[in-house]
Amino acid sequence: MAYVSCLLEVGLPVLLVSRPGEVVLGRTPGGCNSVLLELQVLSVLPLRWIDSGLRACVFTHDFFRLPWWEESNKSSVKWTQLEHKGPYFTPAYEPLPDGVHFFYDGKPVKLSLAAEEVATFYGKMLHLECVTKEVFRRNFFSDWRKEMTAEERKLITHLDKCDFTEIHRHFLERAEARRTLPKEQKQKLKEEAEKLQQEFGYCILDGHREKIGNFKTEPPGLFRGRGDHPKMGMLKRRVMPEDVVINCSRDSKIPEPPAGHQWKEVRSDNTVLWLAAWMENIQNSFKYIILNPSSKPKGEMDWQKYEVARRLRGVVDKIRAQYRADWKSPEMKKRQLAVALYFIDKLALRTGNEKEEGETADTVGCCSLRVEHVRLHAPSDGQEHVVELDFLGKDSIRYKNHMTVEKLVFQNLQHFMEDKDPRDDLFDALTTSSLNKHLQDLMEGLTAKVFRTYNASVTLQEQLRVLTRAEDSLTCKVLAYNRANRAVAVLCNHQRAVPKTFEKLMQTLQKKIEMKKAQVAEAQEELQKAEIDLRMRGDSKSKSFLQKQRRLLKLEEQLARLCAKATDKEENKQVALGTAKLNYLDPRISIAWCKRFGVPVEKIYSKTQRERFAWAFNQAGEDFEF
Repeated sequence: MAYVSCLLEVGLPVLLVSRPGEVVLGRTPGGCNSVLLELQVLSVLPLRWIDSGLRACVFTHDFFRLPWWEESNKSSVKWTQLEHKGPYFTPAYEPLPDGVHFFYDGKPVKLSLAAEEVATFYGKMLHLECVTKEVFRRNFFSDWRKEMTAEERKLITHLDKCDFTEIHRHFLERAEARRTLPKEQKQKLKEEAEKLQQEFGYCILDGHREKIGNFKTEPPGLFRGRGDHPKMGMLKRRVMPEDVVINCSRDSKIPEPPAGHQWKEVRSDNTVLWLAAWMENIQNSFKYIILNPSSKPKGEMDWQKYEVARRLRGVVDKIRAQYRADWKSPEMKKRQLAVALYFIDKLALRTGNEKEEGETADTVGCCSLRVEHVRLHAPSDGQEHVVELDFLGKDSIRYKNHMTVEKLVFQNLQHFMEDKDPRDDLFDALTTSSLNKHLQDLMEGLTAKVFRTYNASVTLQEQLRVLTRAEDSLTCKVLAYNRANRAVAVLCNHQRAVPKTFEKLMQTLQKKIEMKKAQVAEAQEELQKAEIDLRMRGDSKSKSFLQKQRRLLKLEEQLARLCAKATDKEENKQVALGTAKLNYLDPRISIAWCKRFGVPVEKIYSKTQRERFAWAFNQAGEDFEF
């Protein structure tokens, strides 16, 4: 953020016309006016000088605005002016060169344009593990045949007889050619991308130019999903202008659709922040073009989200006491509600949206848990009241957890499961809507996600307090931060598959560690020889000795960094740290920790992430507590 103070000469008075008829005058020895430090510069205007016996800078009130987090705006209206160029559509399909063939049963086959395009989607993915899965292959072949002509469907009847090798090789060679382009051509491509960004990547929101997140529609391709999604391999269709709803202000210039096309609808809904929307064909969910996370409205939403979670801190003890008391209630619904809330609080479970049978993957949340997802274990090895949960959660990611619960929770679960079949609902007296209503009754704005955000942020703060020591090296402090972050990711079940390149990467890292160990051993030997030589000569420490000593210290630091990096990568190989960091952890906790322990914030947040959380830098002192 830029402030006026950086424009002033040392000791120069400042006149700020804060409102018509009001003037604030101030001066400090360093040239920084304390009043101005709270005001954000919107634009740089020519400075005007007063020449009446007093030199000063004069700024009118509209030169400044208060930071948005100090403004009070509870209106449902998100904007009064919104103008943009609409989405950028994926270019039309470019046919394969004549020398690249698709083979069926060993013979080359010239496919129709639509069928060939879908064949290239599969061909590009031959090196991926998902292509070996039966559900992927079955879904792909079914959707591919829908794009074929009648003659092609009659000829191509078995996927096992299809050969996409030349197609796969073609796209690998094209990717390699792009990677090895001359510097001049890469610069040209970069300039073209920037030109596209300038044309489609910004909008005008209430008179301000704001950056758009992703202004491009999703390209067509094959759906991969996460985990073992039952729809993997299905065809994601090309988004057309006729699918897209445009949202802009009535008095703005409506975006022009591509030639020969028209929008599905143009509306002016100022209660939402999306610019364009369409429904994708795989899960029939809406996709949106929205503002960049670093934009003012998105920053406001982030800030408000964490402030709601901080409000929970004031009532969470009362809520926990209430649901513990309700475990003993004679009313079944109240007991189920209390146990479900315990799961949401302690295990960070989602509520689980209601959906029609067979509509999407068999994913569940807290309210939709079935008896088959829960196992109650008999006491063993001194452990009692052990519960095992095993189900597919959001994005078909498996949730599997053994934990010890409180005695009343265990007893209630036994009662809930009595005389039920495995496919029966565990919480049969509970619905998502009734749980959400109960949460709202407990605290305005309270949802399961607020609980996740609260518990995630509290866990990070507590873990950082336990794991960080002021005397540790920077490398050890960053490792401690990642371990705290990982504790949150485990709590929220943010998993990922082990990267295919992991083993190779670790082998390379291990070789570097071994080489560095050898260098350290050599440096230690040289230093020992130098010490013996000094003692024999009776000299004080020479320049050569000090250089050897410094070299050893430097090599030991490098070795420590490499070892910490290897440990970090090994511990995080199946955990996705980014989801929690960007969506559930109040950034002010991390920024305050950086300030408190002298860790450069660049070690925690990338440039893009720092732009997104710019609001947090202005609020988080080193003593910030969530």
